[in-house]
Amino acid sequence: MAHTIKGKKQLLTRVRRIKGQAEALEWALDQESDCSAILQQIAAIRGAVNGLMAEVLEGHLRDHLGPDAVDALQRNDDLEQVIRVLRSYMK
Repeated sequence: MAHTIKGKKQLLTRVRRIKGQAEALEWALDQESDCSAILQQIAAIRGAVNGLMAEVLEGHLRDHLGPDAVDALQRNDDLEQVIRVLRSYMK
């Protein structure tokens, strides 16, 4: 996956930020923090994961499903794979 190699540093930064947010959520729950603070942290994590998904998905679509990336049969297989992942993600 060329797009994840090119953007590896940026993607890892996003993942580490999500990890930090999840640890902050765990701490807030452990400390019995106010519900609104916990909800805010959950929303922040969800937004960060959505941003990561969007970035990786965009790179995948551009690099693997572009007009010159692969032949039509392979493009169709790749498209079906992306559709399955998106359906799973949106559950």
